Amino acid sequence: MKRFLFTCLLLVFSGYTYSQQLVYTPKNPNFGGNTFNYQWLLSSANAQNSFTDNTDRFGSDRSELEDFQESLNRQLLGQLTRSVFDSELGDGLQPGTFNIGDLLLEIFESGEGLVINILDTTTGEQTQIIVPN
Repeated sequence: MKRFLFTCLLLVFSGYTYSQQLVYTPKNPNFGGNTFNYQWLLSSANAQNSFTDNTDRFGSDRSELEDFQESLNRQLLGQLTRSVFDSELGDGLQPGTFNIGDLLLEIFESGEGLVINILDTTTGEQTQIIVPN
């Protein structure tokens, strides 16, 4: 009798209970979460990061004289390279094979565009540059 009464009470009160559907909402904005969580996630990740970057990206340990010398070297090498290419190639990149020092340049047109194969004859290293049409 007690079981029957208990079962009846469960059936009666089960109609008065409320439930809701569980919905997963991601936290990370990269995966559809709220965009206002971005700063919180970034600061949390930075706080947990135990790695330090020992490399100096901006060269602040070098003097202005060393920076000027490096800049001057780059400009001189760039100007020298332009003058060599102008003397060898004339008025731009024309199809053909050119030998500039230890470099062998092969320039030709293809369906993809202008193809430049560069071969270092001393080491055998090779690279290819494609300039699209």
